[in-house]
Amino acid sequence: MLTTLAVENYRSLRRLVIPLRRLTVITGANGSGKSNAYRALRLLAECARNGAVAALAREGGLASTLWAGPPLGRGSAGARRAPVGLRLGFAGTDVGYAVDLGLPVSRQTAFDLDPEIKRECVWAGPMLRPATLLADRRNGAVRIRDASGGWTDAGYGLPAVDSMLSELADPLRAPEVMALRERIRSWRFYDHFRTDAGAPARTAWVGTFTPVLGHDGADLAAALQTVREAGDPLLLDEAVEAAFPGSTLEVVAQGGRFDLAFHQRGLLRPLSVAELSDGTLRYLLWIAALLSPRPPELLVLNEPETSLHPELLPALARLVADASGRTQVLVVSHSAALVEAVVTGVSAGEHCQVLELVKEAGQTLVAGQERFDQPPWQWPAR
Repeated sequence: MLTTLAVENYRSLRRLVIPLRRLTVITGANGSGKSNAYRALRLLAECARNGAVAALAREGGLASTLWAGPPLGRGSAGARRAPVGLRLGFAGTDVGYAVDLGLPVSRQTAFDLDPEIKRECVWAGPMLRPATLLADRRNGAVRIRDASGGWTDAGYGLPAVDSMLSELADPLRAPEVMALRERIRSWRFYDHFRTDAGAPARTAWVGTFTPVLGHDGADLAAALQTVREAGDPLLLDEAVEAAFPGSTLEVVAQGGRFDLAFHQRGLLRPLSVAELSDGTLRYLLWIAALLSPRPPELLVLNEPETSLHPELLPALARLVADASGRTQVLVVSHSAALVEAVVTGVSAGEHCQVLELVKEAGQTLVAGQERFDQPPWQWPAR
């Protein structure tokens, strides 16, 4: 389980180190930096797929995403104490990871928006120390801790834009790196399902066994049927009943294509997925995501309350709270009603926390968090 998330110099996140629990809800006013925290975590996950550099380039390059205020460790007139860079990292009970992306050196290339990976580390346990390092990358040079406790050169230099998580694919020489990569790749992010008339979720598709709902929701009917056959059909029926009393949900398969039949009290025929309201469709998408028979190590939901009627929020909160019993969940929300309902729905309050983000002088901070309230964290030096 992740216990700490650390971000430095990403947009309004000048230096953010936050604790994570089994269920963490991040909230705050508009413009407080909630979306930046979500995007930073998603960017961190891209390192395992070698997509972090490309993702930053799509945002306008590293220079466009860096903290725009005074650098850390100096006054307005002082000299910089550390190189400029974007730092992302996390720690868990058994492993930690950090990456430092810096501005590219001057060179003759058209790809001058691509940042370079200056330092990258994987360590054992919750805290980075020289003795706990398992894999260490400085620029292109990588060394791996061997069975004797010494260091072995990885044997080749990595390109400045490639993460060692994706490039060190040798299970014998770098088993810890490969294991961490697969764990990060299992993280699941859901952000603003489309529910317009042309949304993929409104079309009947060929159905296959679908333990994980796709990010566009096109396989909604197949995912719900998978929950019914391989997951917990009772929870599925309870989730529908909690939001729409007297209603039932059926998956209809015709010619291999799966569609929904939503039976609602007072209607003479069921509604197909194309006929559902935006709020109803979005709620069903959240059911499929949160009741997955194959829960990830980390499930991240960005503003799940979007387009939902306030009366649906308690039912959604119950789904979120129940999901935290099967996997670690992080929710980013600006809805006070949803936040309150989630906290109320958690039976074991000690594994749930609410972090409110505020902005002071352009910098995102955790409300009420003093310097020594932060989890212990150490960035690797360049």
